[in-house]
Amino acid sequence: MPKRSKRYAEAIKAYDKTQVYDLAEAIKKVKELASAKFDETVEMHLRLGVDGRHADQQVRGATVLPNGTGKTKRVLVFCKGDKVAEAEAAGADYIGAEDMADRIRNEGWFDFDAVVATPDMMGIVGRLGKILGPRGLMPNPKSGTVTMDVTKALHDIKAGKVEYRLDKANIIHVIIGKCSFTDEMLVENATALIQAIAKAKPAAAKGQYFKSITVASSMGPGVKVSTASLS
Repeated sequence: MPKRSKRYAEAIKAYDKTQVYDLAEAIKKVKELASAKFDETVEMHLRLGVDGRHADQQVRGATVLPNGTGKTKRVLVFCKGDKVAEAEAAGADYIGAEDMADRIRNEGWFDFDAVVATPDMMGIVGRLGKILGPRGLMPNPKSGTVTMDVTKALHDIKAGKVEYRLDKANIIHVIIGKCSFTDEMLVENATALIQAIAKAKPAAAKGQYFKSITVASSMGPGVKVSTASLS
């Protein structure tokens, strides 16, 4: 086995998965435990004290990470008329209407990472719900991707906007950067995400809101973050 793998195995063996760290220490530990030869993605997993089965306890939204995610997103914009020129000027990677919907439906085309649509296009885009929805690509007014302000939507996505939503286990999973980021960059991104989710706390949520927070690299173990200072 490569020496790196042995070192990693030893690091994992010595690592206490039950230990809880403050955010900056947790980020540092995640980077120490990252062992892959590629630039691993860093994710944050937040278990919330809500029940997403109830509409009044859903947590969903989007926020722009101050340092981006480390990934350049390809954006498809559904629009027509003068919005086409606006989308081109704002840096859209793909622009269209029925033609793009047909390409997705008939060819299984998915060479994009985000979708923006003007409200008048939702009749077309809505019919793609069963295809785009499971992939997390369906435009939504709450995340700012169904809008007439195509320029802002594109700017936010390209600048590092991430969407967050509960899964069936009431956990939110979000990419906050890459292991090549400095500790400070990752802490800033993580803090921005936590603040956005705190702001999105449903009025119906009772008791402890942040049940647990974990950060991890693509190939590394989860590192627990203290929630003591969080509501």
